[in-house]
Amino acid sequence: MPPQASFTFPRGFLWGAATAAHQVEGQNHNNNWSRWEEEGHILYDHRSGLAADWWGGRWAEDFDRAVATGQNAHRLSIEWSRIQPEPERWDDDALDFYRQMVSGLVERGLTPMVTLHHFTDPLWLYERGGWEDDETPQQFARFVMKVVGALKDYTNLWVTINEPNVYVQGGYLGGGFPPGKNDLATAFKVMHNLVRGHAYAYKAIHYLQPNARVGIAINYRGFQPARSWLPLDSVMAGILSSNFNDAFNNSLVNGRLNFAFRTATIPEAVKTQDFIGLNYYTVDQVAFNLLKAQDLFHTRFYPSGALLSDTGFLANRPEGMFQGLRWANRYNLPIIVTENGVEDQDDDLRPRYLVEHLHQVWRALVASIPVKGYFHWSLVDNFEWERGWTQRFGLWGLDLDTQARIRRASVDLYAGICKENAITSELVEQYTPQIYSQLFPG
Repeated sequence: MPPQASFTFPRGFLWGAATAAHQVEGQNHNNNWSRWEEEGHILYDHRSGLAADWWGGRWAEDFDRAVATGQNAHRLSIEWSRIQPEPERWDDDALDFYRQMVSGLVERGLTPMVTLHHFTDPLWLYERGGWEDDETPQQFARFVMKVVGALKDYTNLWVTINEPNVYVQGGYLGGGFPPGKNDLATAFKVMHNLVRGHAYAYKAIHYLQPNARVGIAINYRGFQPARSWLPLDSVMAGILSSNFNDAFNNSLVNGRLNFAFRTATIPEAVKTQDFIGLNYYTVDQVAFNLLKAQDLFHTRFYPSGALLSDTGFLANRPEGMFQGLRWANRYNLPIIVTENGVEDQDDDLRPRYLVEHLHQVWRALVASIPVKGYFHWSLVDNFEWERGWTQRFGLWGLDLDTQARIRRASVDLYAGICKENAITSELVEQYTPQIYSQLFPG
């Protein structure tokens, strides 16, 4: 008989899934991403359309599914363009809609984590230059004051900005996000203003809600030298990690932004973080390449033989989760895994990816790293930005024609983990037998 054991998580651990407004709500027509879609920048000319129809009310049934399958928390975002559709106009009906959603989480016993900026900007702000405009941090703070004032009775757990590093990489360093620029100086200016915007938002939230817990969700990506014997590979991996992983969070510690080979002092950003939000997906191999001047003389790739997601977008590198949590722990704050998941239409890789990554979270806890929760990306299939509907990250699948939800096996695997507050040998044996001996040797 195989050994029976479990990897148990602390009492009070947050188990949830994450979503973002533009990706699940549908009917968004007044932000930078709706414009980007209209201009034909999305793969195969896909459109968000109804998305998962949350603006039509289907959030309620998805929240019911979450609580019925053992989750005790949910991370969602607020669409700025709905709350402030014009510079001097606030939409109280939209604010009431979000109040219903967040109070609906509380009524179901789900702890809400509210993200205030998840990649989208109102069209009026975008047309003014978005985060290139030095007035945008103050505009963001006004929006934050409005939202927090309306929702503070239901939550005290806030993410100011989701993945500022990806926002800058995607939009200002050639990554396929709006506005589609590729310029180091502009990228630095936008990052500088995002840091300022976070700092203003942090102080606004604590002014309205002194007991608030406020953080950033940073995308941590592992960068490994492809050839350990070649110093130039190590140098390139270090440069990438310093700019992508470290720059934003370090500025919240020492008030200095070091990014894109430029430096600025931002004293108001010091000590404006109560927890670290960690989004982790994969690790890249990095090689110096003299022929890639346009990519700052490097190439990135996955190791030969790595388990890849449907489109090759991600490699299953669970050890990177532990590395990411060790990285986050150097800031001496509580840590919440705010995103982790894999695109997998047929749910072949997701069970293994989920178990192996959660095992690394458990390892971090055993090493006294203070991880307080885990949010899987995502609750239901959603519109994946410039990649459209080509990637399916949901625990629940989505039929775009009928809006029907499709129960994948990972729903029940994750439900078992949430309900047990543990990865048990029984669950591993049932859903991922191929890694049983790896997790439970002997």
